[in-house]
Amino acid sequence: MSGWLVTGAGGQLGNDVEDLLHAYNEKCIALARDDLDITDRDSIENVFAEFRPGIVVNCAAYTNVDAAETDEETAYAVNAQGPATLAEICATRGVRLVHVSTDYVFAGNATAPYDESTRPAPRTAYGRSKAAGEQAILTSHADAFVVRTAWLYGAAGPNFVKTMARLAGERETVEVVEDQLGTPTWTLHVARGLIALAISDRQPGIWHCTNDGEASWYVFARAVFAELGLDPARVLPTTTEKFPRPAPRPAYSVLSGDKWRAADLPVMPHWRDALHEAFETLTDELTSAV
Repeated sequence: MSGWLVTGAGGQLGNDVEDLLHAYNEKCIALARDDLDITDRDSIENVFAEFRPGIVVNCAAYTNVDAAETDEETAYAVNAQGPATLAEICATRGVRLVHVSTDYVFAGNATAPYDESTRPAPRTAYGRSKAAGEQAILTSHADAFVVRTAWLYGAAGPNFVKTMARLAGERETVEVVEDQLGTPTWTLHVARGLIALAISDRQPGIWHCTNDGEASWYVFARAVFAELGLDPARVLPTTTEKFPRPAPRPAYSVLSGDKWRAADLPVMPHWRDALHEAFETLTDELTSAV
């Protein structure tokens, strides 16, 4: 292997993958969207020819869930066609691929955690594009892991934790929906898991990687306020119906971690413990708005 290629390095997960690889003294080329457009086959071929990576971690994605409802063509180009091309090139060159996917490939109406064998049934344009990307990779003959995750927050880029920190400094109270359940997940833990999976002898295919446990956005927000040293009672519960969005949000999107735990991969702590750890290490940007 001649090193790692990280795509989508400008995002919060790609940023953490890059930082960890450097911390591990691994040879790594990390490219943001301006450096590599994964919808451009020639660009991908040129990068592979120049850097000759042994492992690719694809964190590049179109993630604007609402905008995708009216721009599905672009979402498909980035989330389906781009990964398909990456997988094809990886298969041809004998390169291992780790591709990041999402809970949005499911309908979001379950009552128990989704496991890797559950058939996708996306309800949004974004979810459909990500499911199509998964399928393209899984049928590409590439040595590929498709890793679904959810509810990410990290040091780089916008996320729910930073939004709550900002709103805490702007408003006396904040209304947050309590009828959507998922698992808040720290990107640093996912990045650690992606790297470990990539160098493991585990079976290629679909894997789920989130922190443990589940919470509503309301409970998550209260935990953020607590970490900020603020009164969680300032967070008020509300419903999805009160805040309609162009793309329907899943009511339940918890991903099962059973397969991950059984494979003896890095432990994914409970989301509440992870949030506390994150607040001890994240940049000042996270709390500067308070």
